[in-house]
Amino acid sequence: MAAGTLDKNEGQIPTNLRLLVLLEEVACRGVAVKPAEMIEAMGLPKPTVHRLMQTAEAEGFLQRDLDGRAYGPGPRLRQLALNTMSSEHLRTGRLSILKSVAEELGETCNLATPDREGMTYLDRVETKWPLRIQLPIGTQVPFHCTASGKMYLSTLKRSTLEAVLRARPLEAVTGKTCTDPDAITAELGAIAGRGYSTDDEEFIDGMVAVAVPVRDARGRLLATLSVHAPVQRRSLQDLTDFLPCLQKAARELANLA
Repeated sequence: MAAGTLDKNEGQIPTNLRLLVLLEEVACRGVAVKPAEMIEAMGLPKPTVHRLMQTAEAEGFLQRDLDGRAYGPGPRLRQLALNTMSSEHLRTGRLSILKSVAEELGETCNLATPDREGMTYLDRVETKWPLRIQLPIGTQVPFHCTASGKMYLSTLKRSTLEAVLRARPLEAVTGKTCTDPDAITAELGAIAGRGYSTDDEEFIDGMVAVAVPVRDARGRLLATLSVHAPVQRRSLQDLTDFLPCLQKAARELANLA
């Protein structure tokens, strides 16, 4: 059980904590879970677990997965996670790291987290150059054509990735956007192997980007750290030269979590 200090014995989980423990368990697993798995993990009766999950779904804290049987974090639980990560103490530490990276690289740095429909910018530090690309905090960008999105997709299990890429036609937002699920899957395999992803004017004409993962202690992706720049100032190769700095900062950000 995610809560460590609570036994699986039903009597050891106070009634007013059961829903919180269930949500914690779902969040900790990092993948969609079926009610049967929660029954085993929590040691609660089947009707109790089903009632808790139905309540959580009705209130938006859980959301059914694509198969209709498993549950993952819903919009309210994801927003709760974002609000928690945006707390003043954590954000002060994050911004300090991002500012250090932005100053060293001379370009805009972003911290993004995965949401249901795309990557959401949690924090960013702008370059001091007057020529910049405006993507404010809270902006949501696609998975399939951004460095941060492709970094996240590369961490998904094959069945989930297939469902994401084939749920609906992928939009070509620039002339260089790849919309072929098979070609994207092949690229994601390469990304998983090398540990970073790129965006070569695939999301915005004239913009290139590189992203690295920020992982938790179990190796799961928490967020992505990326740098982007206009091609008038930096080439994609220029940005990949920044990888050691980005990877060091990603480790520092992970230590804040």
